[in-house]
Amino acid sequence: MELNDFKSVFFIGVAGTGMSAIAQYLAGVDKKVAGSDRYFMEGVENETRDKLEQAGILCYAQNGEGLTPETDLVVVSTAIEETVNEVQKARSLEIPIIKRSELLALIARSKKTVAVGGTSGKSTTSAMLYDIMRCAGWRPSIISGAGLVSIIEQGKIGNAIVGEGEWLIIEADESDGSIVQYTPEVGLLLNVDKDHQDIEELIEIFTRFKHHTKDLFVVNRCNPLSAALSAGPSFDFSSDALILAGYQSGHFKQQGMSIQFEINGCSFEMQTIGRHNMENALAAVAVASQLGIDLPVCASALKEYKGIHRRHQLLGVKNGVCVIDDYGHNPVKCAASINACQDIAPKVIAWFQPHGYGPTRFLKDDFIHEFVTVLRDDDEIWMSEIFYAGGTAVKDISSNDLIMAIREAGKKAYFVANRNEWLDAVRPNLIDNCVLLLMGARDPGLELFGKTVFEKL
Repeated sequence: MELNDFKSVFFIGVAGTGMSAIAQYLAGVDKKVAGSDRYFMEGVENETRDKLEQAGILCYAQNGEGLTPETDLVVVSTAIEETVNEVQKARSLEIPIIKRSELLALIARSKKTVAVGGTSGKSTTSAMLYDIMRCAGWRPSIISGAGLVSIIEQGKIGNAIVGEGEWLIIEADESDGSIVQYTPEVGLLLNVDKDHQDIEELIEIFTRFKHHTKDLFVVNRCNPLSAALSAGPSFDFSSDALILAGYQSGHFKQQGMSIQFEINGCSFEMQTIGRHNMENALAAVAVASQLGIDLPVCASALKEYKGIHRRHQLLGVKNGVCVIDDYGHNPVKCAASINACQDIAPKVIAWFQPHGYGPTRFLKDDFIHEFVTVLRDDDEIWMSEIFYAGGTAVKDISSNDLIMAIREAGKKAYFVANRNEWLDAVRPNLIDNCVLLLMGARDPGLELFGKTVFEKL
């Protein structure tokens, strides 16, 4: 199948971040696009639906009414099961059904593509690279897993733009193995850490990703597992002075909510926090430079970088408390998020909602280890119960199991099952000049939760 082989496409679960991005992209290349979602209910306000409709996408409740004989392609995410009535209706109408990842691979074949892979930092690095290419006048396209603030400010969802240039930036997701479907001109591997799969499986997936990349493959030499897949150190990047690479960063400094550093002797300044964001910027610069964009242009672009939705997003400061909302959801990401906030204030109070009983069970020991390692004596970790998105999961683990283990290791750890009761519980522990860090993923209610916490603080 090629992009020109269909005209009318229907997305089941169109409100999801990955699905809505592709839906907007297709609408931007003049396809007729429609979709449904279980969160679209008559009489209930839904911002995502409103923005999709503004982009020319017809939105329906998930009841099958949007599927017609005119529809010539149906797209599903991995979360949509065969028993969903719209899937059954599509089968009865003999409409081809493909997964979101398959459609993204098809789109990627229509452009020169940079595929950003790794277990952490894909959305942020993609956004930084997009800003660099845009600043250089390349007019790139992007299909992202998160909304870019610079695009959100235009009244859009922010996770997709159709540019007039020849380059497309995509996130290559390893969680469902779909990364192996892409054949990009440029492959970027940020890191390899235990997340959805065991390390052995991840190494196999990322090895295939490397072999499918056509021209340029760039890796992080500071991550031992990604470094093992290097195509040569001159292509790669490193934030460690003892690990040499073609693109080297150093002289890191964080002041409040901004960071400064150098890359190959060129000074950079960004309005974000954390060494991990210096590393994300380094990765984006390494790719951009090898494609022909000068370092000063990269620095100029990143100085104006506005960030992405729910990635260390500052919700505000009230009564001496700095409230930050973050998408952190695997052990390494959560630890990096807490670590970045520790340079802001002497006390960090982190709240975390794990998602999925299977993933939480799989990563239990890693979560415990990372939280115990990163928390300072005055820092705290709070958790509410695991987010359940439906399905047939076995509920044989609780967030409280993690909290008890972290507490036994001597750290300050607390459990409040209902997150709506958490602010009242944590309020006595707040001090002047502390950070309240909210972490979690996949739950569409987290954005509203963060705003509510700040409003009621």
